[in-house]
Amino acid sequence: MTNSIPNAHARTVHGSGPGLLLAHGAGGGIEANYGPIMEGLAAQHTVVGVDYPGSGKNPTTSTPLELDALADQLVAAADAEGLDTFAVCGYSLGGPVAIRAAARHPERVTSLILTATFARLDTRTELAAAIWHQLYGSGQHLLLAQYLTQLTVSAPVLNSLTSEQVRAAAEQAASALPRGTGAQVDLVRRADVRSDLALITVPTLIVVTTADNLIPTALQYQLSEAIPGARTAELATGHLPFLERPKEWLEIITGFLGRRQDRD
Repeated sequence: MTNSIPNAHARTVHGSGPGLLLAHGAGGGIEANYGPIMEGLAAQHTVVGVDYPGSGKNPTTSTPLELDALADQLVAAADAEGLDTFAVCGYSLGGPVAIRAAARHPERVTSLILTATFARLDTRTELAAAIWHQLYGSGQHLLLAQYLTQLTVSAPVLNSLTSEQVRAAAEQAASALPRGTGAQVDLVRRADVRSDLALITVPTLIVVTTADNLIPTALQYQLSEAIPGARTAELATGHLPFLERPKEWLEIITGFLGRRQDRD
């Protein structure tokens, strides 16, 4: 199976107006990562998202995932919806996908919003991703969910829960892990878009998740330093802004997009 053309049932489309493409994180999906803010995004935009192979209803693939293919899938989905130009919003692994889309299709992308993301993992984060990969591959899904809860949820939110609540949440998360998690985390470990950053010429917003124990703020700020003219906004959450502060995350995204449209 190839990755070149997205399946129609894997494409999510909401709203009307200027185009906004969504790229999700590893082990997630469009609904999982953007569902809590989808209505707000679609109020002013035609929102298009594509689940990666093995997420949502998209079948898995036997070949390793590549950023070029995922970026081109997203643009192909925009083509299918008649969108000539579009902003791209990338969360976590979706950040490198969005960056690659802008680098490969500079005439199509109007702006970038990058949240809780990176250009290349550092040694510490690669170790975290390696453990994630190994736990998933060995079938230890409950242990993986507990490990990810500790890494992705901020300390204040996690400490507001009882041990029983955390266990129940981990059990639910373990049962919902996408079939493509292994391949997606493998791509996280290989992704490197550092050479693309200087090529980005569109307005870019880096949303830094300041309580993130998975993707450290240093990696996130490196994007703002390397992308010409990039702006930053801080969000006091762990790695899951859609869980901890969806309203604030939505306001940051739509505020940036609204200012861009006013100038255009």
